[in-house]
Formats: sequence, structure tokens, C-alpha cells
Amino acid sequence: MEQRISLITLGVADVARAKAFYEQLGWQGQEVEETVFFQAGGLALVLWGRDKLADDAGIEGPGTGAMTLAQNVRSRAEVDEVIATATKAGATITKPARDTFYGGYAGYFADPDGHLWEIAWNPGFTLAEDGSLTVPDFSAMD
Repeated sequence: MEQRISLITLGVADVARAKAFYEQLGWQGQEVEETVFFQAGGLALVLWGRDKLADDAGIEGPGTGAMTLAQNVRSRAEVDEVIATATKAGATITKPARDTFYGGYAGYFADPDGHLWEIAWNPGFTLAEDGSLTVPDFSAMD
């Protein structure tokens, strides 16, 4: 597993309220399907409803799902490789890798302290050679 983070997803009680807060700080985001994406240097900060995040990660209630670290990888096979490596290192699989609603492939694991990681291949998110991710212009996809 490469030493990098692609996205940080914060589980929030109210997406609109959270978006307004970050906008008041001067952040500019894009909302798509009740999810807000902020470009934050070479990674993205994402706001998503706590219940949706917990459901997506395969856990009950918000629990430790209030925040999820995510790493995007370059292929479906790499998702499986990273999750296998994490399992060998002692991670608990909370959701095995599978096809996603956005046309990608992803799975979740919890580290020994319960911190959730999503490992995802998303054909809509291009990774630079150094592994950095740039959030696409969602308005150009309509």
C-alpha cells in the first residue's frame, strides 16, 4: 500500500449545514448526490451524511464511521491487492471489495484502532503519476 491519502470523508449530521460552514471559511466545493467535494491540495475533503457513510462502510450506526480515510488506486486488481495486504497486517474487512454505484470498485477495512479506510478504483477520478487526485469538474459531466 502506497503511503498516501486520496480523500478524507467526514460523516456529518447535516450536509447543507456542513457545506455552509466550510464555505464560510472560504472553501469552494461541488455538491453532487448529497455529497460535497472540496479540492484540498493534492487530496479531497468530502462531506457525506453519517448514516450513508456508515451504510457504505458496512457498519452499524455512525460509530467510528464519522470519518473515513480513502485511497484511490489505479485498477480493480490493486484494490484487491491493498485489501489483502491490509488483512495480512491485521485489518478487519468491514465491506469486501465489490462494484460500486458510480461504476468503480471498492472495499473497506478497519485498522486495529477501528479507523475506516476505503480502497477504491474510480474510473472518473484520474490519478497523477505521483498518486495525487484531482476532483473532476462534475458540471462538465452532465
